[in-house]
Amino acid sequence: MTPAAWPQVRLDSVAEVRLGRQRSPKHHTGTHMRPYVRAANVGWNGLLLDDVKTMNFTDAEMEVYGLRPGDLLLGEASGSAKEVGKPAVWSGEIESCAFQNTLLRVRPHGPDARYLLHYFRFQAESGGFARRSRGVGIYHLGREALASLDVPLPPVAEQRRIAAVLDQADALRAKRREALVLRDALTESIFNSLFGTSPYTPVTIGHDLVPHPAGWRWELLTDVARLATGHTPDREVPDYWDGDIPWISLTEIRDLDGKVALDTTLRVSQKGIDNSSSVLLPEGTVCFSRTASLAFVTLMGRQMATSQDFVNWVCGERLCPAYLMHALIRSRARLRALSTGSTHKTIYMRVAEQFRVLVPPLALQQEFAERIAAVDAQRRRLERSAERLDELFASLQQRAFRGEL
Repeated sequence: MTPAAWPQVRLDSVAEVRLGRQRSPKHHTGTHMRPYVRAANVGWNGLLLDDVKTMNFTDAEMEVYGLRPGDLLLGEASGSAKEVGKPAVWSGEIESCAFQNTLLRVRPHGPDARYLLHYFRFQAESGGFARRSRGVGIYHLGREALASLDVPLPPVAEQRRIAAVLDQADALRAKRREALVLRDALTESIFNSLFGTSPYTPVTIGHDLVPHPAGWRWELLTDVARLATGHTPDREVPDYWDGDIPWISLTEIRDLDGKVALDTTLRVSQKGIDNSSSVLLPEGTVCFSRTASLAFVTLMGRQMATSQDFVNWVCGERLCPAYLMHALIRSRARLRALSTGSTHKTIYMRVAEQFRVLVPPLALQQEFAERIAAVDAQRRRLERSAERLDELFASLQQRAFRGEL
């Protein structure tokens, strides 16, 4: 059968499509407590089963909501266009397991499960599921929208061949992602090997901190670095924006976390700096987000400015910026615990002024910076390789479902 002759079939003509059961207080107890999976248990690389909840499902309900090997589970809703419909295959990992209404289950009657998995991934990653979704702010795919999805359906042998090719390509992508995770673990290992551990994180607050075994001192951060904040120029004045000065904001701090920031999406003009409380900060400034996206850290790779959502430190001669950035990262949980607020947690400036930092010898800090620079260079190579593999995989997906593999 040629690709042009592949039938386009409605999904519900070759598979059962069902929404999971809603959770309610009456299901929290009972004589038939069973494990169930929810949207949080579905990841891009498969199922995430470290945290599986339980609720009461009767034997009759298990006939409807129980899972079997070969079932596909898709996230029903998400605030991200590329997350709605994210799929995974159930392979019988947990005995007598059900699923919640944050997931849709597809039970194929004939099509190869892994072929459908890759087709669903293609729809999710390309925005196809988002376009079929309803809702504002939160994308809801819904059973009917998924059931009416047209699926190109070659012979089963061809489905399996396509799935095998995409499995191999996806395995390469997974290895690159694993390498990036290992890089982050290596950074932490280097930090601990040079600076050791103590009863406290390297940045904390307090007056009676336990001395470091090597005799290194705890210093007020404001004694070894100049504290600065940021500001947002008036957004209603066009001349203040789209200039040549990078401006770090909360919208991208998660992506910049632990990295040297060389550029930003948003930029301000010198006029915007001059006519606001914004400050042009030097290369090497350490930027710490203090509200909403809390306690993420980046290091300026050139002159930049930030919004008022940051605490910024310009290191003095006894403090190396790379050391301070990673000391703050290692201290993230402790510093987040210092935040207050009901809607948005915030670390107020009066609290940031109390931060104390463990100050090792400068030569040791500089050795750390050199070793981390080498690791970061390797990370950038891995990231570029991962981006190329993602582009290749997207191309393979398009070709596969056009019958061009």
